[in-house]
Amino acid sequence: MPDTLSADLVERLDRLLPQTQCGQCGYAGCRPYAEAMARGEAKTDHCPPGGDEGALALARLLQVAPLPYDRSRGSHKPALVAVVVEADCIGCTKCIQACPVDAIVGASKLMHVVIDPLCTGCELCVPACPVDCIVMEPAPTHL
Repeated sequence: MPDTLSADLVERLDRLLPQTQCGQCGYAGCRPYAEAMARGEAKTDHCPPGGDEGALALARLLQVAPLPYDRSRGSHKPALVAVVVEADCIGCTKCIQACPVDAIVGASKLMHVVIDPLCTGCELCVPACPVDCIVMEPAPTHL
């Protein structure tokens, strides 16, 4: 029974996280961070993409004192998506390798493109690009 309760708690914590898989929390992604919180090994303030609102929601679920998110881990920003500047892309595939959610498609020596609905805005593709052809733009609002 405790495993079921623990799995349920992990799932609920994971659903509250933004799913950016950016690693700013110090874990390999949102689920490992959720697992660490469920085990009592991590505080609720480690997620810059979730901001203060996310930290508060996590604290409420865990029934612990709320903390503002730890600003030393990064800045809370509005939802962003990566965009490949077509004219500058050399098709090296380094952005594809860096993307934790497989939101970038393309082939070697061909231009790449980001699938907006899949992009979490983690920005991990930006430093991976050797020609600086990836820019971050506000995420489109879908009606």
